[in-house]
Parts: sequence; structure tokens; C-alpha cells
Amino acid sequence: MNTARTRDHALAALHGLAIGDALGMPTQLLSRSDIANRFGVIEGFEDGPADHPIAPGLRAGTITDDTEQALLVARLLLEGDGHIDPDRFATELTLWEKEMAAKGSADLLGPSTKSAISAIAEGKSPQETGRTGTTNGAAMRIAPVGVATPHEPLDLLLDRVVEAGLVTHNTGLGIASAAAVAAAVSAGIAGATPQEALDAGQHAAKVGATRGHWIAGGDMAARIGWARTHVIGRGEAEVLDFTYDVVGTSVASQESVVAVFALAQHCVDDPWKAVRLAAALGGDTDTVAAILGAILGACHGTAAFPAEAAATVRDVNGIDFESLTDELLALRAR
Repeated sequence: MNTARTRDHALAALHGLAIGDALGMPTQLLSRSDIANRFGVIEGFEDGPADHPIAPGLRAGTITDDTEQALLVARLLLEGDGHIDPDRFATELTLWEKEMAAKGSADLLGPSTKSAISAIAEGKSPQETGRTGTTNGAAMRIAPVGVATPHEPLDLLLDRVVEAGLVTHNTGLGIASAAAVAAAVSAGIAGATPQEALDAGQHAAKVGATRGHWIAGGDMAARIGWARTHVIGRGEAEVLDFTYDVVGTSVASQESVVAVFALAQHCVDDPWKAVRLAAALGGDTDTVAAILGAILGACHGTAAFPAEAAATVRDVNGIDFESLTDELLALRAR
């Protein structure tokens, strides 16, 4: 692979993650109609509304827990030479939440992660605390694993995905959802077309579902395939209605991660439009837009998003995307 191209697409995956996340910051947890009434069409970053339940008054361009935890995963990958120790991950997640709470933030751990960390505090092993985790927490923070790990051989990538989610999402559903995202990001960086990257994500979900503890729920790969097929050839309004009303945009991985693939299929050649539509969709908008931005950014490179959008999230949040990209790609090269 051309080194310059690889770096450009890896950088775009991290840019896209943060850009989508920041676009969804002021709209997260709001209904689709409420977002339309408050903001109209989402054209760019907005301040968090004063009455927002999680992000009141936050500056436009501010990231949320999605990117914050992805950066934590990236740091632990680098410290562990490509591996994430579950005990260390549990400790770092606990410290992260305490730091956020001390700052007055209400954007803390999601339900599966919160339950796992509480179980660890009660003395349970990190090897067992993720037995019921099925929400989108593992998927939302997995993009750095996709940057740092080739998608072929798939077993290697799945091993890294399992390590990154073991503490909180050690279920077939949790692993499948994170594997879908990691594989799509990794394939895009490796030179896959957007459709090939989505195919790689769908396949990884199928294989990833065989890992971890079984728990009842719709099959991730089957739902991704159904949603992708359904949106082909349909108009934007119909796609958005289908995604919001039928697929769903809650924190459940079977909804929000499937919604990502539906919107990615619909907007496969327009990442900037995709993340703005996701931010206006309602529900877990920051997570849907963040994952979508990471996948399509990996497929299209830094030209996928306006340069000023990438500069905004870098400057508002103080993130050195370039250095982080280089360090993660050094792991990938091994």
C-alpha cells in the first residue's frame, strides 16, 4: 500500500470519528422532531443547548464520551504494544469516569460499561464482567483498533476486538458490533472501496458473533445486510424514516450500529452529508455519527470532510490526530 495514502485514510478515520461525535453532541438523546425544531437542518457544529440533559452549554465542536473513550483505547493499545490488558482497561475507565464527574460532566459511562465497572468494584474478575454487555459502547470506541490492526487475517483483528471489549462487552452481540466497525475501518485504510469495506464489516460481524458469551438478540450481520439492502435505490426521506422508525437509533448495538451501516450504504460517496444526517436523526446521534464518520473517513481519506471541520475538533479538544495516527500505524506495520 502507498504509505501516504494509508496515512491519509487512517487520519481521516480519526477525524471522522471526532467530527461525527461533535456534530451529534448537541443532539444526542433528543428526538428527531425535537432536533428539527431546535436546529433545523444540521449544517455544522452547534453549541449544546442550555437545557440539554448531558451537554448543556458545551462549545460547538466539543467531543463526547465516544471519542474520549476511543482515545483511551488508542493510548492503551500503544502502551500495550497492540494489546489491551483487561485489568488496566477497567482501572482506566473507572478513573476516566471519576475525572468526568469531577468536571461536572453528565456524559459518563453507558449502561453496559457502567454495569461492568460496578461489578469490578464489587470484586468480580474483568474476565467475567462483560457477560451481558450488548450496547454500542465497544463499537463506539473501537476505531483505533481498526487503524492499528489489518483486517486480514480476520482472526487477528477479532482477537484485538475481543481484548478491547472483554471487560464490558464480552458477548456475541457486543463483539460482532465492534468487529463490524473495526473491520470496515481497517479495510478502508487498506485500500478497499467503500462497498468492499462495508462488506468486510458485515462479514466480521458474522464471524465475531461466534466469540464471547451467547445472549439473545437479532444477528448483527443479518441485520446489517437487511438494512443495507433495504436502503438501496430509495430516496433520502424514506431512508431516514426507515432508519429512525424501523432500525432504531438507541444505545442497543442491534439498532445504532445497524443504523450506521444503513446510512453508510445510502451516503457511501458523501461522508460529510452522512454524518450531518446522522446528527439530525435522533437518539444516540453522537455515537451513530461518530462510527459513521470513522468508517467513511477510512474509505475516502481526509478529503471526505471540510478541512475547517477537522481543524475545529482538533483545536476545541486539543487532540493531536497526526501523531496518534502515526503511532497507531506503526503498530499496524508490525
